[in-house]
Amino acid sequence: MLSGFQLFPTQASTLAPEVDNLYFGVLSITALFAIIVVVCVTFFAIKYRDRTGDKVGAPITGSVPLELGWSLIPFFTAIGIFVWASVVFFHIVRAPDQTLEIYSTGKRWMWSFQHIDGQREINELHVAVGRAMRVVFTSEDVLHDLFIPAFRVKADAVPGRYSAIWFEPTRVGEYHLFCAEYCGTKHSGMIGTVYVMEEADYQAWLSGGGATAGGSLVQRGEALFTQLACVTCHLPDGSGRGPSLTGLYGSQVTLDSGAVVTADESYLRESILNSKAKTVKGYEHVMPTFQGLINEDGVAALIEYIKSLQAAGTRAGSTQ
Repeated sequence: MLSGFQLFPTQASTLAPEVDNLYFGVLSITALFAIIVVVCVTFFAIKYRDRTGDKVGAPITGSVPLELGWSLIPFFTAIGIFVWASVVFFHIVRAPDQTLEIYSTGKRWMWSFQHIDGQREINELHVAVGRAMRVVFTSEDVLHDLFIPAFRVKADAVPGRYSAIWFEPTRVGEYHLFCAEYCGTKHSGMIGTVYVMEEADYQAWLSGGGATAGGSLVQRGEALFTQLACVTCHLPDGSGRGPSLTGLYGSQVTLDSGAVVTADESYLRESILNSKAKTVKGYEHVMPTFQGLINEDGVAALIEYIKSLQAAGTRAGSTQ
């Protein structure tokens, strides 16, 4: 009757064993201490029970070894768990240098995905086994949460900012994708499927599995960059009204306030949609705000185009 029942989802990523080992490790440690306490309480309650009701307890002077024991053992146990959990946490939040990036947007009640090569998917995500993938995502309306149980990864999709998860699938198959944050009446229907494919099958899917006429994200971003007249201000040599975008992504940017920030996806997104938030030192605040003029797909395309300027070095600019 329960032959198809699984207590835990399949381990289908490199992170899954680490997360499960930590979970079962903490569960085992707490269970061990719980058993020790229950056994000791039961044993002493039976051994030293007073059937007459007339006995008086002997004076207790204390025991330094005992006090040190029940203080230091839990202390070092807790420190060990903290270190172990910290290692797992950093593995979860720090993606490898070589990852294939995918952009996603959560909105009531669906997940949309954009691949770098231009493919778009709704409530489906195709990935290759053995390849590290990083999903950068946000929300268009309310708080959502992207959760793939088989990969043991989840993070909130917060309106107005980017979140990211990464994973490296280890098993070919189909796996559930959920929104794990209540987002309205059809929250339970905001589900999808992750298809993990062999590398050859994944390449075949990329070649014919829904490539759009608009080209890759970089190509769409370049077209949008020209359409919005960004090329008139962001010149390659930095002589325009806005700073150069060449080599901007991942660099340290000094603002007019004196603060230094990293030009990551979140910085670029904020600068595009709300240019008043931060201004680059040495430039006037003349960039218009594109909030409401560009959707999340357009923002992702612009960001990928700016990131591509790392190697190309033929375009310009920095948002300010």
